[in-house]
Amino acid sequence: MAIIAPFRGSTYPFENGEDFSRLVAPPYDVISPEEQDNLYQKDPHNIIRMILGKKKTGDSDWDNKYTRAADYFKRWEMQGTLNRADRPCLYVSAMTYDPRNGEPRKTRWGLIALVRIEEEDSGIILPHERTFSAHRDDRLRLMRACNAQFSQVFALYEDPENMIMGLCQNAMHMEPQVSFDLEDGTSHQMWIIEAPSIARKISQAFQPKRLFIADGHHRYETARNYRNMMRTRFGKKPANRSYEFAMMYLTNMNDEGLTILPSHRLVKNAPGFELKEFLSRIETWFTVEKIPLPSGDPADGSPNFRNALAKAGISNTVIGFYHGGAENGYILSLKNGMRNEMGEDLHPALKELDVLVLSRFLFQKALGFTKAQLDDEKVFQYQSSMRSALSLVHSQAFQMTFLLNPTKMEQVKKIAGLSLVMPRKSTYFFPKVLTGLVLNKIDPYEIIQAP
Repeated sequence: MAIIAPFRGSTYPFENGEDFSRLVAPPYDVISPEEQDNLYQKDPHNIIRMILGKKKTGDSDWDNKYTRAADYFKRWEMQGTLNRADRPCLYVSAMTYDPRNGEPRKTRWGLIALVRIEEEDSGIILPHERTFSAHRDDRLRLMRACNAQFSQVFALYEDPENMIMGLCQNAMHMEPQVSFDLEDGTSHQMWIIEAPSIARKISQAFQPKRLFIADGHHRYETARNYRNMMRTRFGKKPANRSYEFAMMYLTNMNDEGLTILPSHRLVKNAPGFELKEFLSRIETWFTVEKIPLPSGDPADGSPNFRNALAKAGISNTVIGFYHGGAENGYILSLKNGMRNEMGEDLHPALKELDVLVLSRFLFQKALGFTKAQLDDEKVFQYQSSMRSALSLVHSQAFQMTFLLNPTKMEQVKKIAGLSLVMPRKSTYFFPKVLTGLVLNKIDPYEIIQAP
């Protein structure tokens, strides 16, 4: 039973036409140092100062990016830069975007609400990817300093008839309270629903459902760790204290606006690599086919790569490969029966994943990387754009790239439902959920009324 509740969200003042495009930011973990600087310069009240503050020389336990984030939060509340709703609300978001895969523009709908945090084995809120302790520790320090959640966990639910979003849309005003466009071409709208009767119907509709975490695994685990810490200080009862909940952005997995992009792999350096030897070795597991690339920039050949992968990937695992300086790209098609060679430690459902075929055969067996090295960001990087991946290799920023088809939604659902987890960066749900639309202040004495 998923417990969904409205909450008193904190927002930038929208009544006076505040330009949210200057104030919002992507999730902290996809912001480069250059983007961080740009967001700092955009507006003195941009959310970046709280989700990804800058380090300073001389930072200490009592003066650091976490304590400064807490100071910004308090001051902005006092100054009216952030206003907290007088009563619990639900927040409905519509994001219109270019899906980057040749399809026309789409609109993805999401509901922002509080969701009661569950134990790992509850089977109600299901992760699908592994997380790393450094990210969890960073987010926990921020939550402890600010007693707030600034970014939503992105989760999915099943609703083939779209009943939940239909309830939301019936309660929405004609015009959104928030509307703005970003430089990347995305358009954003947000409606605020205050009616308790609608919140009650939506909460009841969620009760028999499971939630699948699409993005924000670190944030959800952090929310659970924070909850446990607060339980030690303030107790487990009543069971609906504010720290028992996490703020989530909930999307119907049947929504036509939902897009999963691939996470192509870039390899900085594979010691001792020789192209001919590599191609000869992998013929044990793959059928190798050359794909011609333009003589100038191989990135211009990305449509050929994409079409070849999509066509062959309907019924098999296929992986694109390009090595710096090579005249051709390559399409690697897994041979029949080879999944049995992936190892007895893998569940059959995991053996169907292209990312694990890549990991077991190409990275570990062919290139000799250890499992520990696969998590080394100094060696491996990820890129959702095939054109960018090819360009980065062509410019010699990376030695090679392996190009993938996107993971299928059916695979995400199946693996999460089996309580299994995928490797890191197996999925890229696009676009990322913006931070700064609505924040969740956590008062340990506040009781959340789940309808």
